[in-house]
Amino acid sequence: MVERVAAAPLMGLMQASHTVNLEQLPALIAEHAAMVGIHETAVFVVDLRETVLRQLTGEGLGADDGGVEFTVEGSLPGQAYQRVGLLAEPGGTGEDRGRRRWWVAITDGVERLGVLRGDTETDDEVVRQALRDLASMIALLVLSKRSFSDSFARLVRTERMNVAAEMQWNLTPPPAYAGHDAIVGAVVEPAYQIGGDAFDYAVAGDTLHLSVFDAMGHDTTAGITANVAVAACRNARRQGASLTETSEHVETTLIRQFGTSRYVTGILADLDLATGRLTWINRGHPLPILVRGNRWTSELACPPAGPMGADLGLPVTQSSDQLQPGDRLLLYTDGVIEARDAKGEQFGHDRFIDFVRRHHSGERTLHETLRRLMAAVLNHHDGRLDDDATVLLTEWHGGHQHRLTP
Repeated sequence: MVERVAAAPLMGLMQASHTVNLEQLPALIAEHAAMVGIHETAVFVVDLRETVLRQLTGEGLGADDGGVEFTVEGSLPGQAYQRVGLLAEPGGTGEDRGRRRWWVAITDGVERLGVLRGDTETDDEVVRQALRDLASMIALLVLSKRSFSDSFARLVRTERMNVAAEMQWNLTPPPAYAGHDAIVGAVVEPAYQIGGDAFDYAVAGDTLHLSVFDAMGHDTTAGITANVAVAACRNARRQGASLTETSEHVETTLIRQFGTSRYVTGILADLDLATGRLTWINRGHPLPILVRGNRWTSELACPPAGPMGADLGLPVTQSSDQLQPGDRLLLYTDGVIEARDAKGEQFGHDRFIDFVRRHHSGERTLHETLRRLMAAVLNHHDGRLDDDATVLLTEWHGGHQHRLTP
């Protein structure tokens, strides 16, 4: 029987994890989970495209290490992942048919990392809470190991990755964040062949910094250009520069490095998390989209300055808009709406907005909406994009912190 004394074994798990590597985690987790009555544990992590859940076996942790794999679509573990929930398999399982098998989403805040499998002898709220607590601890353990683990990188990849994508995935922040009345989610495709797209966000006090960049070209040099742009943006921002000064620093840095042969378009924005006031600038990029109440949609307006690095000398204008609680702000690159099907028809601006409005309901998280959106864009273009497609979606809840997590 699982008792509400699970805290001690979980603390022991945390302490024991400090000097183990990723490959040693499954055995360590199983040992400590058994102390609270959770048996036959297994950890599954999601791939970069969020299409499959792959078992963390403790062996080679590569694509062919013999672990079990489930699809995100059409499987019970996949349903737990999509819903960010706790689901039980029908009937008994294992040698003791009286045990119940559970699947629970592994999340860090709102970033979905995978799912946990565990068998228990009873089914009550104490058991369910113990499973959730264990999943939360596993999230922290995986995060503490993945940044220096090639094994983890191999496990979450389903195809070869180009050099530009290797740089971008190591540059960008996590694809999901929740805190201080805001949720942020991001997706980038093609995940393994990124060229010049990049996104960034960061929190400083009451300010949420947001930016999206699209570098000229679709090759390794475009990836280098985007990397330089993001680094220059962070460098200026962390020294207290304004949005205009930050974009000018990006431009100066790019010109020093490449002359005027390489440039990036972009949107740089600051959201006041206390008031919902959005300030932003447009450096030759598609305009942000505001979705309000899942009914009203508008394209925000701002006179464009030239792309950063082009040295056009156009004035930079800062615009300001007031968000309301529940508003969603979409920053994106043109690859999303310009993806074409076999007949040459674009995915389009209207279909893009309609998809977000229809799929982002009370039953789906913001991040599940983004996963489905990018799957729809890829499907529209027969699984392969000619240009990078990036979406950075922010939702401001303004005083409703309790609504941030599922």
